[in-house]
Amino acid sequence: MNLRPALLPALGVFAAAARHQNFAHAAEELHLTASAVSHHVRRLESLLQVTLFQRHARGVKLTAEGRQLADAATAALTDLEAVAANLHQVAGSVRLRITTLHSMAYCWLLPRLPRFCALHPNIRISLDTGIALTRFDEAGPDIGIRHGPGHWPGLNAHHLMDDELFPVASPALAGVDDIGEPRDIARLPLVTDLALQGWRDWFRAAGVRGLRLPEMHSFSDSTDAMRAAVYGVGAALARKLVAQPYLQRYELIRLPGPALKARFAYYVVYPAHRPLNPAAIPFIEWLKHEAQDERTPLPPLPDALLGRSG
Repeated sequence: MNLRPALLPALGVFAAAARHQNFAHAAEELHLTASAVSHHVRRLESLLQVTLFQRHARGVKLTAEGRQLADAATAALTDLEAVAANLHQVAGSVRLRITTLHSMAYCWLLPRLPRFCALHPNIRISLDTGIALTRFDEAGPDIGIRHGPGHWPGLNAHHLMDDELFPVASPALAGVDDIGEPRDIARLPLVTDLALQGWRDWFRAAGVRGLRLPEMHSFSDSTDAMRAAVYGVGAALARKLVAQPYLQRYELIRLPGPALKARFAYYVVYPAHRPLNPAAIPFIEWLKHEAQDERTPLPPLPDALLGRSG
């Protein structure tokens, strides 16, 4: 029996239902109703004359036959998507959608990105930044760079790099020249962000006890906190990754005291429920390579600032 004309429309729906083992979640991914997903699955079962899902009050579960078909369907669809992506790359550019924190993008990723673009001129980047955790649905990003514990439901996560915290300030901040030990930093105006680890954790790690901290300037974004420190609002407790370009330009200096290992690290993440965009593979490998280089690439200063004339 030639099943292909009737089989193919239902097969893609079944593959999504098998991934989620939930008709409602599959329907959301495919922009269908749950009843439409159920209809496609029942039509497929009728054509093949097998039961693909066990239905029960709490949802559905693949049968042995369903698992066998799901594995074959997923492999076939993955091959098709890879071929389509390769054809697209041959015809022109391919797009890679990335989500990350603004501080990560501004202070670490963007200065390095020209090196990736030079290596892969056919890949076009779409970058979205924000504090909220982005949903990795079908219309969402391909990969993300997250700062956290390393495990998020529904996502594959690969460790990229660790981080550490230490105090910094503008060299022009009033009183900074008088700082000789960690305890003295509390005499300066202090800047903080919304990170879970803060000044109290650092002072404790520095062995400073019984200290009453002053009221602080607070910023929701780490980049804003760093810029506030650059402009002399106060001393900031900086993540090394965020502070590095400012330290290299001598816009900030490191103050006395130890580096506190950050509780969270940076991870590359991507959804487990759908195939990885082929363009993400070289990008992830490039990220891992860049993570080994601690210095941030800085653009050359304009000739006017260097005292050159044309």
